[in-house]
Amino acid sequence: MYSLNVPVPGAVERLAEEFRPALLGFETIRERHTLLCKRLGDAPPGGVPRLREQVRTALAGAPAFEARVSQIGVFEHPPLGEGPVVYLAVESSGLRRIHRRLLDEFPAVEEFEGDDYVPHVTLARGGDVAAARRFAEREIEPVMWTVNRLVLWDANYEEEVATFSLPA
Repeated sequence: MYSLNVPVPGAVERLAEEFRPALLGFETIRERHTLLCKRLGDAPPGGVPRLREQVRTALAGAPAFEARVSQIGVFEHPPLGEGPVVYLAVESSGLRRIHRRLLDEFPAVEEFEGDDYVPHVTLARGGDVAAARRFAEREIEPVMWTVNRLVLWDANYEEEVATFSLPA
């Protein structure tokens, strides 16, 4: 299973780490913080080299874009896996444009993508919904960054298999 991800900057990693003590009541605390751009599915015939070229073609001419984290959100009843999920909400019109562009080449995963796509960085999941709601009421210092590269992620081996630069 492959996905195209946005590298999360150190400032977002530090913010997530600051919340760790407050997340101990949840069943699972996310160790690796990621920002999904698009799930791609399994590699096509031709393997990873073919998938890499499909992504490169779909991204041709896509510029770097801004992203911003400024609040915490909750998926009380996520379509997959244990809920609730608490996350850092990501605002980025550029990310949404690239997501829509990739839908032309790779089908949407129902309930996750297309109109249902919510850019986010998961912090924790499982546990009490009321606790998740209280956690989401916290105010955070906004973090802004420029996304100038995307990463092809192999979930089976938990590693990056390609990087795509986005020109300024």
